[in-house]
Amino acid sequence: MSGDGSVVVGWQRLHPLSPVVRGARGLVPLVVLAGFSTINRGPRGHGVGPQDLIWLALVVVGVVFGVVHWLVTRWAFDGATLRIETGLVRRDSQQLPVARIQAVDLVAPFVARIFGLAELRIRVAGAKSAHHLSYLSASVAADLRARLLAAHHGLDQSVPEPAEHPVAVVPPGRLLGSVLVSASTLGAVIFVAALIAVTSVSTAAAAALAGSLLVYLIGIGQGIWRRFNEQYRFTVAVAPDGIRVRRGLLSTVSETIPIRRVQAVRQIEPLLWRLFGWCRLEVDLAGVPGHGRTGGTGRVTKALLPVGSRQTADYLRHVVIGPIEPPRSRAAHRARLKAPLSYHFLAAGHDETLAVAVTGRVQKVTCWVPLDKAQSIRRVQGPVQRALGLATVHVDVPGKRVGAKFRDRPVDEADRLVEELASRSRGARRRESVAAAVGAARTGMGPAPTFGGTGPDGGAPPPSSPPMPPVMGPGWFADPARRHQARYWNGTAWTENVADAGVTGVDPP
Repeated sequence: MSGDGSVVVGWQRLHPLSPVVRGARGLVPLVVLAGFSTINRGPRGHGVGPQDLIWLALVVVGVVFGVVHWLVTRWAFDGATLRIETGLVRRDSQQLPVARIQAVDLVAPFVARIFGLAELRIRVAGAKSAHHLSYLSASVAADLRARLLAAHHGLDQSVPEPAEHPVAVVPPGRLLGSVLVSASTLGAVIFVAALIAVTSVSTAAAAALAGSLLVYLIGIGQGIWRRFNEQYRFTVAVAPDGIRVRRGLLSTVSETIPIRRVQAVRQIEPLLWRLFGWCRLEVDLAGVPGHGRTGGTGRVTKALLPVGSRQTADYLRHVVIGPIEPPRSRAAHRARLKAPLSYHFLAAGHDETLAVAVTGRVQKVTCWVPLDKAQSIRRVQGPVQRALGLATVHVDVPGKRVGAKFRDRPVDEADRLVEELASRSRGARRRESVAAAVGAARTGMGPAPTFGGTGPDGGAPPPSSPPMPPVMGPGWFADPARRHQARYWNGTAWTENVADAGVTGVDPP
């Protein structure tokens, strides 16, 4: 024990098999190249040749580097700070305070799973990339993850990871079907049909086209396999520390999406998916490097639901931003002249806390932006819009091309929207700051809001929903009295405002 009562853990090394796992990931391409080299030499190429020595030297160098990395890397956790030291020539010492930790993910590549190992990825506020501990035994990694998260929430390290309740599991058949009816697969089918048609006209032209088709089909196949492998058995659950996601076929990933870091929520409905009632739900996280698509500086796009029903997507969206849906209004009728292909989707709306916008031509995209996350409000007017008396209002959040767009609104409405959205955004941030200050003063006191209810798609939560953290800003959460779907928490107490299926009402708590 140290003077402040925290537990001091001595320096520890990574698992001894870490060099094997690290080397195996780079050994696969070398084995493939060596195999091609052996085939090209034919049956006459007996004995050890120069190429074989080159392959052997590369393997030896890889093993040596792996062992050296294992020898010079160590870590320790004292209850307040995780320390990681590595490097032979240039020593790199990292200190990660638990108070700044945003998420801790467990990643298990295929080779690591064979040996029962896992990689720990720690995401810290302000860091440009995630910090890695590659590799620990699966049990040690899970235990360290639980201790880091407990310390982050101000709890004793012995407190187990909070319980979760599942929301949905994406069936492999649905995942594969969503890939097969995607636009890229449809393009491949059209390409094959065109090749068959060209073959009947000119064999030479068909042969030339076949080469391009082969490259395209290889790319399509890789994309299908990568998505199926990464999102296989995609499981999403709700827990007090955020949305937990587990996925992967050969390599598995267990990650937590912190709700407080969500900048925007986006629901995507491709044309063919709408025939089956499917959609994709994504969230944009600011300042959270790690797994996901990078969409600009300091922003990562993560799938909250790769493919699923609208009911499941609505439930997850309610967990993240609440169940209240602002009323939407259509774009001006004359906007049909400017955007004839997308006018049927154009709609937007806002209330005191949220902005929502619908855009798209063939693919319908709905974006929700909490106003307390808005970084700027812009009014944009192009030459065609000026001629038609229209303008577009952008509600931007950190990252490129992220935000809600009130497209093709009359100029007077656009000017009014800029003023309203800017005022309500300031008000939302002010309320959030006050709630955070009050919550900090009341940490460990008062009721803890919860979000419960019945999870769709086979994800029914347990009878008692897990509690949310004691420090919560204002928002809609499951009614603790269980008389309504949701009740509004003002940051210090439950209010009389309730909601059922998006319809608000009044009922004293």
